[in-house]
Amino acid sequence: MTHNEVETLARELLSAYETGEMVAIPPSARPGFDLNTAYEVEATLKRFREAAGHRSVGRKVGYANKAMWRVLKLETLVWAHMYDDTVHYSDRNSTTLTIAHPRSLKIEPEIVFGLKQPIITEGAEGVDAATALASVDWLAVGFEIIDCPFPEWQFQPSDFVASFGLHAALVIGERMQVRPDGIAALVDELPRFKVRISCSSRSCSASSKNGEVVEEGSGRNSLRSPALCLAELSAAIARRFPTQPLSAGEIVSSGTLTAGHPTDRGDLWTVEVEGLSLPPLTLRLT
Repeated sequence: MTHNEVETLARELLSAYETGEMVAIPPSARPGFDLNTAYEVEATLKRFREAAGHRSVGRKVGYANKAMWRVLKLETLVWAHMYDDTVHYSDRNSTTLTIAHPRSLKIEPEIVFGLKQPIITEGAEGVDAATALASVDWLAVGFEIIDCPFPEWQFQPSDFVASFGLHAALVIGERMQVRPDGIAALVDELPRFKVRISCSSRSCSASSKNGEVVEEGSGRNSLRSPALCLAELSAAIARRFPTQPLSAGEIVSSGTLTAGHPTDRGDLWTVEVEGLSLPPLTLRLT
């Protein structure tokens, strides 16, 4: 695609993002569009959003599952930026959130990291979990809300990248400081901890009785450990954009720990964590 075609596509996707319109033909079905082009579109969207006064605050991960890489012919995970008007901090681990233009929302529990310094990757090679965690200021459990502009949730990784990573919102729970003397324990805990998500409302009672557990997940579902996912993201960014590494102050949402579950206004979700010192987080959608 030419530069003008990239900008035109970015404006189309931005309009859909801002209005809740559907995009009938995914970018991956259009001539000349591939993953490289998708990151050009994503960078253009970032430029448009920043010009409109919205600051990029971090990045979200997609396809943090190596089995999917083989199926989709990916070499690594993918990512997109998040912004100051979509990332929210809970008040005493409880948040009420309104999504302005919902289509068909899904909710995912994730581990969120806040960086205190760049993650140094030598020669764009990956680092281990401990090295990645040494650059982390805090971690928390969060709920990511995703929304798909493409019919029937049918999309390719390149569509994900070019469409804000399907990101609608991120809600972050109580933050746990990562101290140097606690990193070894976290390296052990992050692959093994478990989460349980439950929902109370009529719309989610089809998958469970009101208030009962909808699904259980674990840290292994995020590339075997959220810390390893963070390390892989850092290395992948360094390979593709060596002048734009993860930097101090960035927030990273490190991939879902369960399947994404449909959600709607009126739903009350709770995620409980076992094996990490993180309290439950509750989110009500209005």
